[in-house]
Amino acid sequence: MAENYNYSDFGIVFKAENKLKIQMNNILKDLSSCVESGKTDRNSPYPPGMKGQDGADELARQALDNGITPDEILENALIPAMAAVGNRFSRKEIYVPQMLMAAKAMSSAMKHLKPYFQSGETKRKGKFIIGTVSGDLHDIGKNLVAMMIEGGGWEVIDLGVDVSADKFMKAISDNPDAVIGLSALLTTTMENMKKTVTSIREKYSDTKILIGGAPVTMDYCEKIGADFYSPDPQGAVNYLNKLVS
Repeated sequence: MAENYNYSDFGIVFKAENKLKIQMNNILKDLSSCVESGKTDRNSPYPPGMKGQDGADELARQALDNGITPDEILENALIPAMAAVGNRFSRKEIYVPQMLMAAKAMSSAMKHLKPYFQSGETKRKGKFIIGTVSGDLHDIGKNLVAMMIEGGGWEVIDLGVDVSADKFMKAISDNPDAVIGLSALLTTTMENMKKTVTSIREKYSDTKILIGGAPVTMDYCEKIGADFYSPDPQGAVNYLNKLVS
């Protein structure tokens, strides 16, 4: 005997599923917009046009509560947002303060995702070790690169500033598959960048090394035997993505 189907029930289910899908897409769209705009949380007064609205912090939590996976949040909201910010910075449409605000918003969203990465439930693209070389205490550029790369789906191990070659070597020993990033803002500390690259090459010849900083150039990168140089954070993100593509 043929079963009796109530096709109106299917319509109700379809409408409910479609409504949920739209709601999830809207959350991701709003989250991406908050990161691009530098809207950290509801209490943040910046940007003025979004005052009183939920920020990246609240929206990331809402996304998880609505069943959106950490991978979907990363791939469909955070990574595209940070890529857009990085490209705008490369075109000089925005400057360091705006980049810092966007990175801060991204970090407020990432704190909700980190438990999933730490548990192994969600995988990252790889590990990236970064630090400002020995003798150099500048960290703004390094921090921007670190936050951009984290927003690009990588686990970032930030060694801080005034990092000796030995400390970089220890970090590589603990994380043998990691990519290395060296930063220097002073011409006087570029020699320490060279020494660090030399030390890494002697023991870990296959390790990929990125360098950056105001006085650094592609010519210098080639001269000291590093693998890549970028004048801006987005270039570093693009290079890392090519390594795992």
